[in-house]
Amino acid sequence: MAEYTATVKWSRQPSEIFTDNRYSRAHQWEFDGGVTVPASSSPHVVKVPLSNPNAVDPEEAFVASLSSCHMLFFLSFAASKKFVIESYVDRAVGVIGKNAEGRQAMLRVVLRPAITFSGTPPTPDEMSALHDRAHHECYIANSVTTKVEVEPA
Repeated sequence: MAEYTATVKWSRQPSEIFTDNRYSRAHQWEFDGGVTVPASSSPHVVKVPLSNPNAVDPEEAFVASLSSCHMLFFLSFAASKKFVIESYVDRAVGVIGKNAEGRQAMLRVVLRPAITFSGTPPTPDEMSALHDRAHHECYIANSVTTKVEVEPA
């Protein structure tokens, strides 16, 4: 069993009243490796200037987590099958809407990995099997109810 940590920090600016609901949603994510990431609410949810459009929002991070997890498993499984990957680019997209209970939720995430191989690439069946295995082994995908689709480019 492993444990993962993140520290999320926010503080009110002296000029903000707070109770008027007009405060900055900008904050920081700090990770155990020493990386600090600027974060904010999504500008789709809380309008600028109360959101920082240049920061990562939780919805983007959710999509990136699913994509990154899938990619890391895919790379490992491809390497074990002796396929050489030169590049892997995924332009993943998450879609938010109302779920069955009528609440806002991430309804689906579509992963669209474009992978460049050197040497002999996998056959379409081998490629499908690699993606299927990566999807089923991904800890993040196994932890959510969002529908995750893989559409290799």
